[in-house]
Amino acid sequence: MQETHPTRRTGRSILAILVGFLVVVIISIATDLVMHSIGLFPRLGQPMTDKPLLIATAYRLVYGVFGAYITARLAPYDPMQHSLWGGVIAMVLGIMGAVATWNKGPAFGPHWYPVALIVTALPCAWIGAKLFLSKTRAHSVSQT
Repeated sequence: MQETHPTRRTGRSILAILVGFLVVVIISIATDLVMHSIGLFPRLGQPMTDKPLLIATAYRLVYGVFGAYITARLAPYDPMQHSLWGGVIAMVLGIMGAVATWNKGPAFGPHWYPVALIVTALPCAWIGAKLFLSKTRAHSVSQT
């Protein structure tokens, strides 16, 4: 009889979500800094306009999918559930950020940007998990 270790699985679940989230944060900030340094984005501290924010939204969508994929890959069980929880956390943090900066001036950019991050958090999480699951299924089919 195999004994389960719920604490260990809980720890691994938290770690999977945390790693996926941190990957997104780190590569997003790194890309932001590169965009500022090459002049595609205004200098740090200057307001962002729609065009740079569209670019930032595009790569954040890709990074969100990638982070969810990593979360799914590291999940000890039910990869979709783990990725969606990561998406829920990203959505809640996005809502908190939007509430904290709403109507605080041009330094925080137009309202569509935080709204876009909020409404895309769960779809990105779902897509990342689906990509992982489809790769896993394709691999297991090729092994038979």
